[in-house]
Amino acid sequence: MVGPILEMTLIPEEELRRATIPIFFDMIQCEHNHSSHFRKFENEIILKLDHEVEGGGGDERYMELLQTILLECAAECPQLVPQVQHFVSLVRGLLERLLDYRAVMSDESRNNRMSCTVNLLNFYKDINREGMYIR
Repeated sequence: MVGPILEMTLIPEEELRRATIPIFFDMIQCEHNHSSHFRKFENEIILKLDHEVEGGGGDERYMELLQTILLECAAECPQLVPQVQHFVSLVRGLLERLLDYRAVMSDESRNNRMSCTVNLLNFYKDINREGMYIR
């Protein structure tokens, strides 16, 4: 269910993004109420975001809106604030690296491409997602 909603939120239309990003918070809340965490949602976002950004989705504005909207939603549920802040930080870090990676793939400089690739792989290692290396 995360994939189609993620695709919709990545469409570069501000009103659509503002209307659909809160659905992520609803998913976070639902999983958290069921299992006291939302790792399944987090894992799916990370996996799908990588694929979607590589395919051309996402931009700096998306990153800003995602952060702002999710933190505003979390403010209504104080017990979720720390976990949502961590999630937003994680996704923001991933998006920054994925957008950099996408930008340099057409770059003539092999060193720039390699540097972005290493940064992305190190990020996956740091967040214990070594399985993403295979991409």
